[in-house]
Amino acid sequence: MFGHDVRLIAPKFVKPYVKNQKNDMADAEAIAEAANRPTMRFVEVKTPEQQGLGMIFRLRDLLVVQRTQTVNALCVDRVLTNGVV
Repeated sequence: MFGHDVRLIAPKFVKPYVKNQKNDMADAEAIAEAANRPTMRFVEVKTPEQQGLGMIFRLRDLLVVQRTQTVNALCVDRVLTNGVV
C-alpha cells in the first residue's frame, strides 16, 4: 500500500540482538539490527488459505482437549456416584 516491503522475523531470531532490559525501544533496536543482517532468515507471510487451515487445526485440537476433559469428568462422576473403580 505504501510501497514498503513487509518481512516477518521469528522472535527467536531477534532475541540474540536484545542488549538491554525488555521495553519497546530495546525491542525496536533489536528488530532493526536483526533485519539488517545479511544472514537473517525471514518468515514467509501466510496466505489466507494457510491461515484458515491453521485455524481449523487449532479448533480440532481444542475439541479433542474438551472431549477428553468431558470423558474424564464423566468417569470421575461415575466413581464418586457408584463407588466403581
